[in-house]
Amino acid sequence: MTLKRSDFRFFHRLRVRWAEVDMQKIVFNAHYLMYFDTAITDYWRAVALPYEEAMHHLAGDLYVVKATVEFHASARMDDQIEVAMKCSRIGNSSLTFTGAIFRGDEHLISGEIVYVFADPATQSSRPVPQALRDILLGYEAGEPVFTVDTGDWAALGVGAQAVRTEVFVQEQRIPKELEHDSADLTAVHALVRNRLGQALATGRLIPSGTPGVSQLGRLAVKRVLRGSDLGKQVLLALVAAARARGDREVMLHAQHSAIGFYDRLGWQRRGDVFEEAGIPHQEMFLPL
Repeated sequence: MTLKRSDFRFFHRLRVRWAEVDMQKIVFNAHYLMYFDTAITDYWRAVALPYEEAMHHLAGDLYVVKATVEFHASARMDDQIEVAMKCSRIGNSSLTFTGAIFRGDEHLISGEIVYVFADPATQSSRPVPQALRDILLGYEAGEPVFTVDTGDWAALGVGAQAVRTEVFVQEQRIPKELEHDSADLTAVHALVRNRLGQALATGRLIPSGTPGVSQLGRLAVKRVLRGSDLGKQVLLALVAAARARGDREVMLHAQHSAIGFYDRLGWQRRGDVFEEAGIPHQEMFLPL
């Protein structure tokens, strides 16, 4: 089966490592299945589904029943390769994913993985939920897999608080009384939700105390979906809200580990690193 890059919209990029090759520096055959499996993990992120939470919501889980690999040419040590995946067929209870591994435009490997949707307790098959069917077919057709809403606490607070509690209180161990404050009631909030209605990312915009300057904060993305562009979407939505009301600048206190994220989006650093809630922060700003 010969496939082209244009057959896919999802690509997972990686570099072949020393531990994955034999004495001739050719990838061991078994590793290609690992590459496809890793790409499937990122595919769920691409469709904005936190896998474990989403499957619990759908009252099922996916189990591999068949996996095939077809070899056309070998990947070698230090190759930059791309693993392409698509959901190519949805049956009554099965999902078929077609994969291809490319080195540039050269098609090296084809693969197919068939899953069955089943009851996690009994592992007996059950129909693929319509919601999951719609998400996967919609993604392959180029439809958006999440929405970004801005609004007040009354409209978005339940979802925003759930994400913030998971990220700040449970993961980063920030005291709950420091995470939630009265500014939430007057802030502009942004909330990202997937097509299951699950809250995935959030942030808020409050006055900074300086006329014409807003402060962006409480930016949080569920851990399993970080790196999937959701934080950027929250940021863009809140910057747009600040611009729409005539602000001249947006500033924020970036956690030290997130400075690179803001750097890449054109934010500028100001002042020295300082501690907030026991975590190093850097003030950053964006002229509007």
